[in-house]
Amino acid sequence: MHVTIKNLLKIKEIVKTNLSKERKSSIIPKIIAVSKTFKIDHIMPLINHGHLDFGENKVQEAVEKWTEIKKQNKNLKLHLMGRLQTNKVKIALKIFDYIHSLDSKKLADKISNQQEEHKLNTKIFIQVNIGKEVQKSGISENELPDFYNYCNNLNLNILGLMCIPPLNEDSTEYFARMQELNKKIGLEELSMGMSADYLNAMKYGSTFLRIGSEIFGQRG
Repeated sequence: MHVTIKNLLKIKEIVKTNLSKERKSSIIPKIIAVSKTFKIDHIMPLINHGHLDFGENKVQEAVEKWTEIKKQNKNLKLHLMGRLQTNKVKIALKIFDYIHSLDSKKLADKISNQQEEHKLNTKIFIQVNIGKEVQKSGISENELPDFYNYCNNLNLNILGLMCIPPLNEDSTEYFARMQELNKKIGLEELSMGMSADYLNAMKYGSTFLRIGSEIFGQRG
């Protein structure tokens, strides 16, 4: 058995065990295998094993890696984790099934226009800058209610919120606030938790776990 499959199965077992311990939800979080920078031959064992959800950070890399693979595997779902520039929206919507990084009205407008033109219904998460970090994208907590209403008026398919907590800080406070924000707006899905903190994210209702290095190993 390929090492990536072993790693994935181990994570699934850990998730299942911790879910039953928490007893807060019967919903098993979706594991997104974040395959950015890894070549397709490193990813194929997971595809052949039947894993369906993969994450990429860059639009062009995703197009080059996944266009043919997705044609052959219609059930595969590709998630965009990285920042989406407005000039790449048209290309991104053709290859990605989920966008986890909606962070501005300008981007929302562009996605809406492209979706209407090409009859698409991409699943979207609003990225929240929960740590108020100047170097990170995302909507502020104060702006979130108005921004969500703005997206609704554009008929965007908003599933939930997404965050990346500050590095080297305890994520608990940030995940708890995200859970509250999600509830206030009335959304069901939460995209939070990566290799280092996905168990903590689960405690606060995350339904999409973005796991890279724990599955694929450290990037070079």
